[in-house]
Amino acid sequence: MISAQDVNKLRSMTGAGMMDCKKALTEADGDFEKAIEILRKKGQKVSASRSDKEAKEGSVFIKVSDDKKEAVLIALNCETDFVAKNDEFQAMGKLLVDTAFNTKAADKDALLNTKAGALTLAEKITELVGKMGEKLEVSEYVRMSGEAIVPYIHAGSKLGVLVSLKGVNGKDVTDAGKDVGMQIAAMNPVAVDEKSVDQSVIEKELEIAKAQIIAEGKPANMVDKIAQGKLQKFYKDNTLVHQIFVKDNSKTVAQYLDGVSKGLAVADFRRVTIG
Repeated sequence: MISAQDVNKLRSMTGAGMMDCKKALTEADGDFEKAIEILRKKGQKVSASRSDKEAKEGSVFIKVSDDKKEAVLIALNCETDFVAKNDEFQAMGKLLVDTAFNTKAADKDALLNTKAGALTLAEKITELVGKMGEKLEVSEYVRMSGEAIVPYIHAGSKLGVLVSLKGVNGKDVTDAGKDVGMQIAAMNPVAVDEKSVDQSVIEKELEIAKAQIIAEGKPANMVDKIAQGKLQKFYKDNTLVHQIFVKDNSKTVAQYLDGVSKGLAVADFRRVTIG
């Protein structure tokens, strides 16, 4: 006979629901270790059964070192906004980002295989899947280092940005970094500048431009030159430092930063969004 006291004990140990705990203890003939394993298997079963679901909700979690030279960004996804706001979901996100920061895990797989107590983080997520009844997954894991890393979180933690600034010269550039983070969140640039645009993107833009120019009936000997002009326009609109600064359209982002502190510039950035 499984007592209410035993059920409460297992519930406090696992956080699982009362009926799930009672069923697990009954199946395990009162053996707590077996009951915990049964609950974990239930979580794995739930995880597998929801593997085809889309996890388009969730939250972004960021942790930055005190000296602002190291930062970690984690995106933890779920199926509904209701679960994303759940305290246990938020606690899991914090555990993930803290562990990533402290262990300096090389990538997402290394992070998920890291032990947090008796279980790996992957196993802890599986347990939480069993409790929440929703698919949960780490969709992004970003590590960044530099002279000064500034975070920016927007849209109810649905969008996170890390900005790495260079040419800092010991100054506090937090406000400038947040301004640039807001720019990145709003304008979604493809790269820092034209030198850092992926070659495949350049080739695609040139292909599109040439097709447009030919369709307009321009002379064949002018196609390449006009296409290069369109590519320069693409750089202006879509690379961060050349974009018009959203808070002052009289200057570019590069000009804004140089005005804050001579030589201040963007070294790198990452923009991660949920959904």
